[in-house]
Amino acid sequence: MRVHNFGAGPCALPLEVLEEVRDEFPEYGDTGMTVIEMSHRSAEYQAIHDDAKERVRRVSGAPDDFEILFLQGGATLQFSMVPMNLLSEGNTAGYVVAGSWGEKALADAAALGGYVAWSGKESGYTTMPAPDEIEVRPGTRYLHVTSNETINGIRMVDFPDLGVPLVADMSSDYLARPIDWRLYDIVYGGVQKNLAPAGMALVFVRKSAVEDRPELGAYLRYATHVEGDSLANTPPMFQVYLMGKVLRHLEERGGVEGLQKRSEEKSALVYQAIDASDGFYRSPVDPAVRSHTNVVWRLPTEELEATFVAEAKRAGLVGLKGHRSVGGIRASIYAATEMPAVEALVAFMEEFAADNRP
Repeated sequence: MRVHNFGAGPCALPLEVLEEVRDEFPEYGDTGMTVIEMSHRSAEYQAIHDDAKERVRRVSGAPDDFEILFLQGGATLQFSMVPMNLLSEGNTAGYVVAGSWGEKALADAAALGGYVAWSGKESGYTTMPAPDEIEVRPGTRYLHVTSNETINGIRMVDFPDLGVPLVADMSSDYLARPIDWRLYDIVYGGVQKNLAPAGMALVFVRKSAVEDRPELGAYLRYATHVEGDSLANTPPMFQVYLMGKVLRHLEERGGVEGLQKRSEEKSALVYQAIDASDGFYRSPVDPAVRSHTNVVWRLPTEELEATFVAEAKRAGLVGLKGHRSVGGIRASIYAATEMPAVEALVAFMEEFAADNRP
């Protein structure tokens, strides 16, 4: 029996997509082999690759002046690739550090010119900055933001337009809301939250931001992957193949706007349960910036939190333990997590509170 998966990533995937993939093993079409066995130079894989790329552009709404790249290394490699490719001598980059992933992005960029433009560390990463709180220094090439902090359960509601291009890590709410493309030079994210299995980053790069950087190793240059159509080396073929199917599934359900509406409705149900619990459950997050994809909350004691996670697992609700760095409970409600799963979680929350309230 399949469980209700609230894990922070890898994500749950649509059952109908999984069943379709199952049926295409061990043979895809009439090729006599499965996708992960075929040559990435074959016409059959090229068709899969092109279809996925077309669907990405159509669903995301990315204009033609953005290149679409399928890269290995996840979002973590982009923490280094972005400053390596965009920064040159005399330029710097501002980083909005709103949580753990903003910290990691800055750590990789610091030696190349990254600086703290705003930090929420002192407040415990429970809020996002207003635009006038962000410091943009002279000579700043870009401002890096994390659209949704997976661990801390906060989202950037409005993106700052401060006269410099944005670079955004959108891993945990990728394509769960529209992107205002005029603001960005790069948008990137790991696909393992909303779109595909782990093992790939989906990267959008404005064409004018792609420069030849001969001082870098070939794989680290965006230009290499633009010129090679993400086929400069063997690509993450299975992820590309499955992402194309997930994107088709999203298109059939209203695309980005449909997913945005479902994300709002699903997360609202959990927040209502938290707020109605008379303090038994409490969210540390500023209500104005509560994430729609990663809902975090605490119980009266850590012992109760451990009991909650264990009993939830026995009830078929898995992946609810908060990140080890912050503790608590976290329900990650990504694209393939359907409303019945959320309703089952809320029913469990209400029953657990009734049984364990002092």
